[in-house]
Amino acid sequence: MTETPRPVALHLMLAYVDAPAAVAWLERAFGFETINLIPDDHGGVAHAELRRDDAVVVVFSDDGAGYDRPARKGETTGRGAYLSMPDEAAVDAVYASAAAAGATTVWEPGRSEWNYRCRVLDPEGNEWTFATLRPAEASYG
Repeated sequence: MTETPRPVALHLMLAYVDAPAAVAWLERAFGFETINLIPDDHGGVAHAELRRDDAVVVVFSDDGAGYDRPARKGETTGRGAYLSMPDEAAVDAVYASAAAAGATTVWEPGRSEWNYRCRVLDPEGNEWTFATLRPAEASYG
């Protein structure tokens, strides 16, 4: 039997000071489902995988490493997650749940020249954008 090769996939990897709380928050705020969680020996997370549809986030505990969080300059930290949503209603829904969970709003849902989007920061300052644009399918015509 010949195996079908898997396509290349890109997954986000984030360290959190309080990874157990981050996992719970990502589930509540953004609708991720934890599909794998391996605790570490200190009450933290050695490795967790969270999924929402085809989006996967790998989470682990900072464990005192002191990873730098980029400072927000204007409307962006300069790096973050970008999730392509199926429609405007999905952007609105994830924004509502993120706001209810205590996310910091950068952009409320709204239209730009190329998409409908919102942007929030999670409790540890990581940037999350949810938008209707699918970059691989983009046509600015």
